[in-house]
Amino acid sequence: MNEDNSKTHFGFAEIPLREKAQRVADVFYSVASKYDVMNDLMSFGLHRMWKRFTLLESGVRPEHHVLDIAGGTGDLAREFAKKIGKKGFVVLADINEKMLQHGREKLIDQGIVGNVGYVQADAECLPFPDNHFDCITIAFGLRNVTDKMAALRSMYRVLKPGGKLLILEFSKPVLPLLSSLYDIYSFKVIPKLGKWVCHDAASYQYLVESIRMHPNQETLKNMLQECEFEDVEFFNLTGGVVALHKGFKY
Repeated sequence: MNEDNSKTHFGFAEIPLREKAQRVADVFYSVASKYDVMNDLMSFGLHRMWKRFTLLESGVRPEHHVLDIAGGTGDLAREFAKKIGKKGFVVLADINEKMLQHGREKLIDQGIVGNVGYVQADAECLPFPDNHFDCITIAFGLRNVTDKMAALRSMYRVLKPGGKLLILEFSKPVLPLLSSLYDIYSFKVIPKLGKWVCHDAASYQYLVESIRMHPNQETLKNMLQECEFEDVEFFNLTGGVVALHKGFKY
């Protein structure tokens, strides 16, 4: 029997392809309960501004159907639910059961019920019909996907003609000084924050490394175009520390 010896990256390490999904799952199982706190600490609260910009670019309207992939603790899903009204519907999807449960409990506690559903799903093979969603978002999740091209094709399939995909992700700073400072902060400070808040420096070391291994702005734009998305563009936020990519299905 042939054994698949394909390799992929887990942060800077090279590991068997078949192991990555479980390793990523272990990271998020470990940090789920402190995920929101760490986001605020690591980004100095800027993640809220980046998500607000994503919401503005989404252009969602009442009655729209929205899919938030790797939706984690539900920040975007909550705001989409407010925008689409009772006749619209948001699906908060995450591959990690613990993150999904945390997000569901958080939204219910905030009174967000009735127009939000929760689905444990792998971005590479989304369990939804073709041409189903008006808008798809994935925020800080694509870099953790093993086969990014498969995930992008899966998103294209379930997006309606005329629909929009938005990818919010850490990217490559465009200013040399900012890039140097960002490297120091990422590798010297963030793992220590992870150890202090979550008692888990290793998971945040992986998250920092995964950012460096993620495709840069132009490469991700080309990947979207290869998957047949059109009018693809990106916006650098905070000097390119984060980028929002946008593409349409026609």
